[in-house]
Amino acid sequence: MSRKQNVVPAAEELNRELTAIINSSSDGLFVCRADGTVIRVNPASERMHGICADEIVGRNIKDLVAEGFVERSAGLEAIRTGKQVSVLQVIEGRKLMSTGMPVYDEQGQLVLSVTTVRDVTEMDRLQRQLEEQGIINSQIREQMLSMQQGELESKQIIARSPTMLTTLGQAIRVGGAESTVLILGESGTGKGVLVDLIHGNSRRSSGPLIKLNCGAIPETLIESELFGYEKGAFTGADGNKPGYFEMADGGTLFLDEIAELPASSQVKLLRFLEDGSITRLGGTTPRKVNVRVLAATHRNLQQMVEEGVFRLDLFYRLNVIPLAVPPLRDRHDCILPLLRHYIDYFSEKTGVQRRLGRAAVDALLAYPFPGNVRELMNLCERLVVMSEAEIIGLIDLPPSVLKQTEVQSLVPIHWRDGVGLQEVVAEVEREVLSTARKRYGSQVEIAEALGVNQSTIARKMKRYGLL
Repeated sequence: MSRKQNVVPAAEELNRELTAIINSSSDGLFVCRADGTVIRVNPASERMHGICADEIVGRNIKDLVAEGFVERSAGLEAIRTGKQVSVLQVIEGRKLMSTGMPVYDEQGQLVLSVTTVRDVTEMDRLQRQLEEQGIINSQIREQMLSMQQGELESKQIIARSPTMLTTLGQAIRVGGAESTVLILGESGTGKGVLVDLIHGNSRRSSGPLIKLNCGAIPETLIESELFGYEKGAFTGADGNKPGYFEMADGGTLFLDEIAELPASSQVKLLRFLEDGSITRLGGTTPRKVNVRVLAATHRNLQQMVEEGVFRLDLFYRLNVIPLAVPPLRDRHDCILPLLRHYIDYFSEKTGVQRRLGRAAVDALLAYPFPGNVRELMNLCERLVVMSEAEIIGLIDLPPSVLKQTEVQSLVPIHWRDGVGLQEVVAEVEREVLSTARKRYGSQVEIAEALGVNQSTIARKMKRYGLL
């Protein structure tokens, strides 16, 4: 047998081994000639990109990019630049890291580009978890997470910022006291959460927690609701009725919006705080009740005292231990965990799968949330219910959010610092296709209007969940 005859089987055997190695790789692999012609695509790459090798082998990568088979080719960039190029892509909700390498012959001429593709979705998820854990580095955070994490999780309290963690720690500490607590903060910040935390960590936790919104009851009824009434106290009072104080006996009474309490009720509340007794409306006999009072307001009580609409002596009685709940705009580290929690919560509740895209996250992190946590919860519910695709993007955000977060420069709203070009292009494509779908009657008409093939429109609409 000649030497040439020996070489041929050896070459065939080597080729079979290389093919087996390439096809068994869990990483995707694209191989292109120097002119961009695709000559090999392994099965892993087919799975990641949702394509068939027979459809693209022999075609030019430039045409494939133009037709939307891939958004951007690291291999093509490697051919163009002659250098190693890495590209991050999002395909069907999966994050793919593509690295293109130019290959030269002995004369230094470019002959191939080899692109490896790795699915980094799971790695990205783990990285996100590490980032969230990484913020817990101060002493107060370590103390809160080690000593009260179980308590906070059981109450669905989500806190990451130092100011909020400090406030929660103070609430837990004052729970063991019997002092009156005045909780201050804007509407929607979660003052009621602190009330639950204080009561749950008090010696009264087995007793009732009665809550009353002083601003939700007409002024003519508030006194009878708080202190109760005797038969004949007023027209229609045909029996005796205990008030909120008596119902809270042995426990805690939370008076929300305490600033709305009318002057006559302020006097009777002050009397209770001084001697622990109340008198029913229309009655003459004082009743001793064992109640701890917690109060809250979003208004400036000191200013109301100066204006003569709130009693100074009552203010001092209530303000024994003041707790201030910071607004959401001052606890920026809490926003992203809250967004993710409520998006997941409403997704599970409505039976759909939704998650925030990077551009939407950036816009929401820049939004001041004047309505605080209550507004954030309502917004998350709206996004889950109204968005059409799994990934919530800028197109899904209400105009009020986009208007307040828009960068005041020549940079379009679709691009923000830290957002890659790939995601910007994907957002724009989805927005254009969503608008075109409403304007035109069919994919053929959309394709004609946008100057591409109908198959490209179908593929991209499927990718963005618009079918």
